[in-house]
Amino acid sequence: MSSIIADPRPVDAATDGPMVVDGVPPSAPEPSPPVDRPRRAGKAQQFKREKYDVHGWVVLDKPIGMTSTYAVSVIKRLFAAKRAGHAGTLDPLASGCLPIALGDATKTVPFVMDGRKIYRFVVRWGEERDTDDAEGRVVKSSDTRPTPDAIEVLLPGFVGAIEQVPPRFSAIKIDGERAYDIARDGEEPELKPRVVNIDRLTLVDMPDPHHTGFEAECGKGTYVRALARDLGRALGCGGHVAALRRIAVGPFAERDMISLEELEALCHRAAAGEGSLADALFPVATALDDIPALAVSRADAARLQRGQAVLMRGRDAPVVRGTVYVTASGSLVALAEVDRGEIVPKRVFNLAGLQGRAGRQEGR
Repeated sequence: MSSIIADPRPVDAATDGPMVVDGVPPSAPEPSPPVDRPRRAGKAQQFKREKYDVHGWVVLDKPIGMTSTYAVSVIKRLFAAKRAGHAGTLDPLASGCLPIALGDATKTVPFVMDGRKIYRFVVRWGEERDTDDAEGRVVKSSDTRPTPDAIEVLLPGFVGAIEQVPPRFSAIKIDGERAYDIARDGEEPELKPRVVNIDRLTLVDMPDPHHTGFEAECGKGTYVRALARDLGRALGCGGHVAALRRIAVGPFAERDMISLEELEALCHRAAAGEGSLADALFPVATALDDIPALAVSRADAARLQRGQAVLMRGRDAPVVRGTVYVTASGSLVALAEVDRGEIVPKRVFNLAGLQGRAGRQEGR
């Protein structure tokens, strides 16, 4: 599990200030020179940075110490994109797969967030902490350490649909207030158990009596920190997450991830005319891998993009029902609902501008 905890030190100033990067897509026109205007006394002259239409997914290998929100702001600036958002928060102490949607890819975020997630994590036995991770205050301790056999016996009880109480320091809302805000005020948030789904939980290694590495595949809303806490309680020794790495979210896996350093290098090459930022972007439709595709004519595509329903009869009638993504000449047109041959658009896409074209590459 050394890859998970390669560098547990905090990233200096990762969330304290802006990252200075150059990231205008090479295909974008150079901004016009600013018009000289009188400066107000005591204020430096400021120019608004040009932003562009960029559509696609960046699968960031988020470093330890960076918040998901700050990661989105960095990617948005690198691509000079008008719109951006992420598909599932990853804690600052965690690293790994953070899918970031740019432009019209933000319309497909729910499909990624609802997908399965895979985590690799290390549990440190003998200490339960108030945050359920290494940042918190020790609230219980024990000299007992579990054996691999004792852990293996317990694991089946944590697979399937199980009840889980979220960590005290979580973003769950209680009467309109975040649980972590209540906990930071010294109060105990009243968190109710929730049903979560864990498809797979395996013991990966146990390098010493104090630490055990696991891999878990789970559904939306599962807290790995709570899983570590509950394992420690069931074993009678206490435990917390010492290291956490997410390696897959929905259709995006470890092979798809790219680091900030790689993105910045690509950005500089693109600015010099030696590449394109599109090479780091997956197409918008990648998020829709589990949804049936439906091809239509250009004329029908134009109607759908105007928000009008299309009725197809006879041999042209679609054989699928429910949610589909519609294409015309290979381009994404809309997310739609199909019923009895009628296609009703729910989300319409306008992908003019820079689009993703990255393919999956082993070992990237």
